[in-house]
Amino acid sequence: METVEKPWPALWALVLGFFMILVDSTIVSVANPKIMEGLNTDINSVIWVTSAYLLAYAVPLLVTGRLGDKYGPKNLYLIGLTVFTLASLWCGFSNDIGTLIVARVAQGLGAALMTPQTMAVITRIFAPDKRGPAMGLWGATAGVAMLVGPILGGVLVDGLGWEWIFFVNVPVGVIAFVLAWRLVPKLQTHEHKFDLLGVALSSVGLFLLVFGIQEGATYDWGTIAGPLTVWGMIIAGIVFLIAFVWWQAVNKGEPLVPLHLFKVRNFSLANTAITAMGFSVTAMSLPLFFYYQLVRGMTPTQSALMMIPMALASGVLAPFVGKLVDVVNPRYVAFTGFILMAVSLAWTAALMTPDTAIWLFLLPSALLGIASSGIWAPLSTTATRNLAPREAGAGAGIYNTTRQIGAVLGSAAIAALISARLAAEMPAGAGTGAQDVKGALPEFLQAGFSTAMAQSILLPAAVVLIGAAVAIMFAKPRPVSAIYAGFEGTAETPESATRQH
Repeated sequence: METVEKPWPALWALVLGFFMILVDSTIVSVANPKIMEGLNTDINSVIWVTSAYLLAYAVPLLVTGRLGDKYGPKNLYLIGLTVFTLASLWCGFSNDIGTLIVARVAQGLGAALMTPQTMAVITRIFAPDKRGPAMGLWGATAGVAMLVGPILGGVLVDGLGWEWIFFVNVPVGVIAFVLAWRLVPKLQTHEHKFDLLGVALSSVGLFLLVFGIQEGATYDWGTIAGPLTVWGMIIAGIVFLIAFVWWQAVNKGEPLVPLHLFKVRNFSLANTAITAMGFSVTAMSLPLFFYYQLVRGMTPTQSALMMIPMALASGVLAPFVGKLVDVVNPRYVAFTGFILMAVSLAWTAALMTPDTAIWLFLLPSALLGIASSGIWAPLSTTATRNLAPREAGAGAGIYNTTRQIGAVLGSAAIAALISARLAAEMPAGAGTGAQDVKGALPEFLQAGFSTAMAQSILLPAAVVLIGAAVAIMFAKPRPVSAIYAGFEGTAETPESATRQH
């Protein structure tokens, strides 16, 4: 344990960068219609602006956590922050959709270098009995950032143009770099081997699965090129991911995912729950903002302001929830949060008609903020609390990865569902045209489009219920003293010490 005398300034410095990269997971959703218009592209292509970022963010996380151990979390964080900031500049200057997608991949790689270092530093500089509030802040930051993104995006898009949702990262990145350089301590490094086969299997598997799901409707779920089909890509992706899990089980060296961690009940359940949360938060914003702007004729700023009750409720309640989970079984808090989130999404879907009074949407928005505040902190605390101290770093890397994989799958799945529901609900031949529309829809198309978006938002609502079912099964966390006592004096073989580091 490398506790420092004043760890909070270091944490706040890291949280600024962490907040920025998570805002970029959702900030694009409100700008999608304007990006479509500015770069002359369609719905499916513009959704890749989000999916490419999330995919490039998720895949390297298991490796970048180990790189932080090997070369120092501060060094990796600063390198990642530099890559992210420069890539943001590239995004803003993109003049076609292909360039923007490639720049977003670079952004995602920078984010992947940064994220594991924040949670790992918390684990290493805070004493175990003071780690709850720190993890609560980390979890609350994730929740608030993913809600603030659309609001900030709307203001920037309307005021300055869609490019500024990326340009704004440059001054923030510079400030975050200076603060981290000055306030984050240099920590002891450790040698690691890198599972290159594991990296390859997981990367190829995720790409094939996400591309197949998201692009399925584009190719009518049939042939892509020659013998390559959509379903062939999806099945191949699943096969690669199964091979990845098998390799992690038999790898005698240092696997990317120490599978023995999943024997800890709360760790396994928390990872499942955060996957559902990542999926739902990413998926819900796309149909909602398309509805606000293309059916109700709102500007990006106006549609973003609809999220203010959600952001305020989440931001105000998050600190209290962070303290609450140290004294109350987190499963009750998380379960309640997931149920309220499902209710708020179903409520929103029921309101999505062309003539619903706009102010009514503020009510489920506020409920969504209350729900969100009860999910992030309990899950992040539960994920690592019952792990041995030497396992916390690996656990943090896996937890971040599962959250991002959920977000990637959510982005891909909602893209496929939106395309399918537009084809089903719009007049013959209009579904494809609706995907290319620039500006507000003609009145005769609004009812079908609204129905398609409402049906799409029920997908994240259903996935949230999976999170609720998982959260209620959390075991009561052991006291910190019991966790540490259980590992004092235990013998470790060289192999187990390597696996559990």
